[in-house]
Order: sequence, then C-alpha cells, then structure tokens
Amino acid sequence: MKTFKNVDAILLFAMEQEQKAVDFYTELAREAHSEEMKKVFIEFAGEEIKHKQRLTRIREEGVFTMPTEKVADLKIGDYMVEVKASGKLSYEEALVLAMKREKAAFRLYTTLAERAPNEQLREVFQSLAMEESRHKLRFELEYDEYVLREN
Repeated sequence: MKTFKNVDAILLFAMEQEQKAVDFYTELAREAHSEEMKKVFIEFAGEEIKHKQRLTRIREEGVFTMPTEKVADLKIGDYMVEVKASGKLSYEEALVLAMKREKAAFRLYTTLAERAPNEQLREVFQSLAMEESRHKLRFELEYDEYVLREN
C-alpha cells in the first residue's frame, strides 16, 4: 500500500481511484451487448462520480460526515475466476469483473480507514467502503438472478 504524507494526499489518491472506476464502468457501458447492461454500467459510473464529488467536497471544505451502515455480502465474487477487461465481455464476465473491482475498492477504503490520521477521515473511508460493498452486493444479486439461476 502506498504511503501518504498527509490527508490531502490520501484524498487525492482516493479521488484518482474513483475516476478510474468511472472510466472502467464507462468503458463497460460502451462495450455492453444490451441496453440493459449499458444502463447498469452507466448507473454505476454515475455512482462513482458521486463518490469522487464527495471526496472533492471533503478535500475542499473539510466536510467529514457521511452515513455508515452494514451491507450484506453474498461472497459470490469471492469464488469467481479472474476475468480480464478486454474485448467484448459476456454479461457474466462483465458482472464478475465488476464484482472483483468493487471488492478491491472495498479493500482499498477499508485499508485507508485503518490508516486514516483522524476519526473523521476514518469514518469517511468506512462509509465509502460500505458503499463499495453495496455495489458489489448489487452485482452479486444480478449474477445470482441472471447467471446462476439460468444454469
């Protein structure tokens, strides 16, 4: 894990990761085989944009209050094989890739929360981790509904 010199560096890093997520979901939307898939990925890109906006606001205004809650984890993504984001993905492959990415984002924010220099920032990162966990759950439910039940 990268070492950060101050809170500003942590926030900039987190904002950069959110932008990568926006780019990832935008690309998946472009490559989507169906309008339904495209819509799902555009929605997730929008949610990642909101995360980046929150981090930007926190960085600019020092606003550290965010709601926290527990989110269920079906752990479906934990048992999937790795899928590379290249070429045209099947719906199943896109869901697996999205689950893995959301799990990685959850781990990132959990680690950043553990290393946060103060309680307020720790709560921000814990809240973002829970949001990423919620995203993963949405992909897992989608996978369960449209992939596992069809097989």
